[in-house]
Amino acid sequence: MTENNHSSADDPALVRAAQQGEMEAFEELLGRHRDKIFARAYSMMRNEEEAIDLSQEAWVKGWQRLRQFQGEASFGTWMTRIVINLCLDQIRRQKRHRTESIEELDEASGGVERQMPVVIVNPTSGLERAELRQRIDRALGQLSYEHRTVLVLHEFEEMEYKEIARTMDCSIGTVMSRLFYARRKLAALLADLKKQD
Repeated sequence: MTENNHSSADDPALVRAAQQGEMEAFEELLGRHRDKIFARAYSMMRNEEEAIDLSQEAWVKGWQRLRQFQGEASFGTWMTRIVINLCLDQIRRQKRHRTESIEELDEASGGVERQMPVVIVNPTSGLERAELRQRIDRALGQLSYEHRTVLVLHEFEEMEYKEIARTMDCSIGTVMSRLFYARRKLAALLADLKKQD
């Protein structure tokens, strides 16, 4: 594949070329997906330097593991999973000594979510998309890392509870509980941010 063909080639063709050792094809893929991979790392870490480091590490891993890529998911999805796993590893290292006693208590008492109504907010009404994105981003930044991570994995990555539980090394009940609280907290934060504007 010549360099001119790279920009017009679709992702699967570029992946095949990169798997044959064509670095230029991989660089084209990197150019196409770099922003998304960085954005996902940033949404989980909330720290620009860490997000840059982890997204760069994800690209190195992506290149090293490229021959294992079978194409069951899109290349972008595959890379997103790599960066998410790196972020989760980093978060685990940082939070190894933290306990989740309050959530364990909630689970032990049968989970308060049974008695609580779910708050559904429609933040899109009458808002510009970019403005909404900033608002959601600000609100996400105020959630705990557990709540933010479970929201990102479920809402943006569309991972199933079982997969999230395995990834975050907790029970499905904990995932459901965290997701419930994260959604309520996010809804409340978005409502507050709307009032402030």
